[in-house]
Amino acid sequence: MASSQRFRAVRVKDKSPAAVQITAEQILREAWERQEAEPKPPRQKITDAEELAEYRMRKRKEYEDAIRRNRYGIGGWLKYAAWEEQQGDLERARSIFERAIEVDYRNVQIWLKYAETEMRNRNVNHARNVWDRAVTLLPRVNQFWYKYIFMEDMLSNYAGARRLYERWMEWKPDKHAWYAYIKFETRNNEIDRVRDIFRRFVMCHETVDAWLKWAKWEEGRGEVDSSRKVYEMSLEYLGEDSHHPKLFISFAKFEERYKEFDRARTIYKYALDHIPKNIAGKLFQKFIQFEKQFGNREGIEDVIFGKRRFQYEEEVKHNPMNYDAWFDYIRLEESTGDKNKIREVYERAIANKPPAEEKRFWRRYIYLWINYALYEELDAKDIERTRQVYKEALRLVPHAKFSFAKLWIMFANFELRQKDLTAVRATYGNAIGLAPSEKIFRAYILLETLLCNFDRCRTLYSKYLEWNPENCNAWVDFAKFEDNLGEIERARALFDLAIQQQLLDMPELVWKKFIDFEMENEENDKVRHLYEELLKRTKHVKVWISFAQFEVAIGNLARARDIYKEAFSKLKTPETKEERVLLWESWRNFEDENGDESSKTVVANNVPERIIKRRRIQTADGGEGPWEEYYDYIFPDERESLPHLGILKKAKEWKKKLQSVQ
Repeated sequence: MASSQRFRAVRVKDKSPAAVQITAEQILREAWERQEAEPKPPRQKITDAEELAEYRMRKRKEYEDAIRRNRYGIGGWLKYAAWEEQQGDLERARSIFERAIEVDYRNVQIWLKYAETEMRNRNVNHARNVWDRAVTLLPRVNQFWYKYIFMEDMLSNYAGARRLYERWMEWKPDKHAWYAYIKFETRNNEIDRVRDIFRRFVMCHETVDAWLKWAKWEEGRGEVDSSRKVYEMSLEYLGEDSHHPKLFISFAKFEERYKEFDRARTIYKYALDHIPKNIAGKLFQKFIQFEKQFGNREGIEDVIFGKRRFQYEEEVKHNPMNYDAWFDYIRLEESTGDKNKIREVYERAIANKPPAEEKRFWRRYIYLWINYALYEELDAKDIERTRQVYKEALRLVPHAKFSFAKLWIMFANFELRQKDLTAVRATYGNAIGLAPSEKIFRAYILLETLLCNFDRCRTLYSKYLEWNPENCNAWVDFAKFEDNLGEIERARALFDLAIQQQLLDMPELVWKKFIDFEMENEENDKVRHLYEELLKRTKHVKVWISFAQFEVAIGNLARARDIYKEAFSKLKTPETKEERVLLWESWRNFEDENGDESSKTVVANNVPERIIKRRRIQTADGGEGPWEEYYDYIFPDERESLPHLGILKKAKEWKKKLQSVQ
């Protein structure tokens, strides 16, 4: 119990921070500074041969024990050999190196230390022997070759160094080895040998950098023709599949340096035509810089066009169905004026047919054909090709599902400009047979009207109405056509047939045009009859007001007043209160202009009273929403049927009286 209390942790009473703080880094630094240095072993002085022999024996035993314990520790072998070298016993050092090689001959450090030891002690032949064994056993270690050749070079044994380079090149090393061989022969001024090395180099390393190295070497020696020949050989040898912008840029820069601007321009253009667009960005930039520096305005524009062409090519390659990109591309080519390129782009664009037979996908596509046809007609002046473009476009469109009236009409107008009326009529006939539409009928009728072929127009109108008898515009246009020709009875008969149709898209238009037609011909009785027939079909307030205004216009005020009274009584329904208010306002205006005191009194006695009511708003799901206020109108003839209005009126009078007393 006492021991447990003794070893129990002591609680810290004062937990406030100390005035002077110290970090862990400061603690470690102070510990390191106060650390005592280890005692060094005493320095031993050897005074005679016996002590030296004893020292050597002891050290050799230590080294032998160390390499026996760790046979594959190459560091121990190297220290052992270096110590023997210090003792001047090269035979023992060689023996140690040979024993180490038997342990691990692939270790590069053993061979390097072995050869350097022999070189330091000027044992050239021994060093050659070591290097020769090293490059034979490990030919892929470039460091052996470099040091071996460097030794022979320092000994001025150039023939031996050349033989070593040749042995090395048989192993097809990396480009740096070839560069070293080239520099060696260049220092020795063996130009023919250097060219032969370059030939073997470019065959071994089929890269652009290898050819550029050769060309720049020839240029550096002032051999311009030889350098140009190397560039040309590189283009032939590498082929179009291996062309790289770097090669062409270097070739063009070479020609620029020697003022061969036409050659440089030709190289740039050839490169832009043969190199894939996705890697030609830098080439474009260099070409633009070249043209700005050495070219004229046409050349600069050509380069800019080429850059934009490259951008459009990338866009259409990414998405062939991007017709807007094709339009921009075509516009660019049209600005250059090259017919072959323009037609090529048009053909490529129209080859991208929409995948689905839906008109919304075909709208932009069909304009490619239209622009193509307009280009061939207006710019290229090729009439026969224009005709073929129109025919091919019409052949592609699935007329059973949808068609394009604009295309048919443009084809017909093209044939009309060629003064081939038979072809024009055949085109319109095919359009009506395959894909009739309102635009086609109107265009064909307009053409025949301008040609004064009125019988053909009547036939076309008849087919128009057979195809779509619900089209009120067709009936009205046919009647106007007959009216313009002075055929009043024909026009009246057409209007009469139109109003007898069961289904019309805009019947009010036909009735209005029929009434206006009779008014223009001053057939008042027929106008009145039409209004009466129309009121049998509809009780719309505008019809009543128009009927009354007609009677006013012809001076029959009594008849107009009777119409207002009849309409006011007929519109006495809860659903037509707002229409009845409009009618009353029109009636009041009529009486203000044309009535007497008694008639004005009648209108004044029928003035509606506007009241505010509340009703529930119906929600979208059919439930009841909040309340809203709206205006309602109470006419005098409705008060008898609504007895609660009397109580409401008395309440309002009492409220006014109370307010006046206060």
